[in-house]
Amino acid sequence: MKVLIACEYSGTVRDAFIRLGHDAMSCDLLPTDVPGPHYQGDVRDILNDGWDLMIAHPPCTYLCSSGLHWNKRRPERAAQTEEALQFVQLLLDADIPRIALENPIGCISTRIRKPDQTIQPWQHGDPESKATCLWLKGLPLLEPSNELPLPESGRWANQTPSGQNKLGPSKDRWKIRSQTYRGIANAMAQQWGAL
Repeated sequence: MKVLIACEYSGTVRDAFIRLGHDAMSCDLLPTDVPGPHYQGDVRDILNDGWDLMIAHPPCTYLCSSGLHWNKRRPERAAQTEEALQFVQLLLDADIPRIALENPIGCISTRIRKPDQTIQPWQHGDPESKATCLWLKGLPLLEPSNELPLPESGRWANQTPSGQNKLGPSKDRWKIRSQTYRGIANAMAQQWGAL
């Protein structure tokens, strides 16, 4: 299968598909973190290159619920949210038979459409919590591949006692938080790559 992993610099999802024999390429404005097939540039440049499957990870900065409260305080952010929504719609409307678009809980659900499902890393073998919505076209729901029980502490490895993400502020926090968990990447490759 010819697979485009849009808005991915980490290579995590790309490499999961490559390991299973697919012709996969990541694309992002940033360079790839690990060597492999990667187009550094705007995904619109290659969107119509005959892909069989696209998994898209559009930036969530102006889309996720945790940041939308800033739109009323900083009007320029509201305009950036509108641009981000237009980009999401462009990806969802791409002439590609199978599409999965992932993003945290946010305004895509209210402004474009509700997600087809919400997944968690702990459903795929990573002992962490991060609700991730999936909007699907031509794909089945992603089935749990390795569900883990909640630890005795009552919280996942990435949570503080109050349930918040315990990753402290840093210049790379956004980059670390945006990476796809390896278990989810492997489940996508195994389940959707077998279609």
